[in-house]
Amino acid sequence: MFYYLLKYVLLGPLLRLVFRPRIEGLEHVPSSGAAIVAGNHLSFSDHFLMPAVLKRRITFLAKAEYFTGPGLKGRLTAFFFHSAGQIPVDRSGKEAGQAAIREGLGVLGKGELLGIYPEGTRSHDGRLYKGKVGVAVMALKAGVPVIPCAMIGTFEAQPPGRKIPRIHPVVIRFGKPLDFSRYAGMENEKAVLRAATDELMYAILTLSEQEYVDQYAAVAKAEDAERKAEDRRRFPRMPLS
Repeated sequence: MFYYLLKYVLLGPLLRLVFRPRIEGLEHVPSSGAAIVAGNHLSFSDHFLMPAVLKRRITFLAKAEYFTGPGLKGRLTAFFFHSAGQIPVDRSGKEAGQAAIREGLGVLGKGELLGIYPEGTRSHDGRLYKGKVGVAVMALKAGVPVIPCAMIGTFEAQPPGRKIPRIHPVVIRFGKPLDFSRYAGMENEKAVLRAATDELMYAILTLSEQEYVDQYAAVAKAEDAERKAEDRRRFPRMPLS
């Protein structure tokens, strides 16, 4: 109930009024039945803008940190995501990937829409990074189509670290569903999973027109943070005279 209250009364109308997102290819999202919507991830705003424009309810696998934050802010954030029907997934440890797959298959098993960001984390620089194969595993095991989606302009509206979004044109573009049924029964084949995932990421890339980096986003983000830390060590700021 809170999901639909947010979508139609509290948050959805405000987002559509402020951002006035242009929607393209919405007809590619099936009106019923299980399916995966897989998109690029540029901003915290992505969590709210995509559900606001979809006619159907969509459930995202959200990082567990959204549900475990300290203090009043943490409790409010957890309440918000729980009430909106989002599923916490622990991304640490060896079982993290399997836990996400189990939760995702549970959503698909009920005939619902599942939202996934194949990159696994937000892009820190606006580029598109290598996709993780979990989305392919779920698509093959559940036998469902995957609809590629491109969020355009949300990085400029709310880049990582910015708490309040700025007004910026946003486009949400959905592509034709990808059918991976030719790989049915091959969800344990690493080469198959990589091929399906790369096909999906190419579809997202075509829609978003981003620069592509053949590296996992989390690795690139860590390397970038390490370079910045090294620069600070080598070139500390001089005290003002």
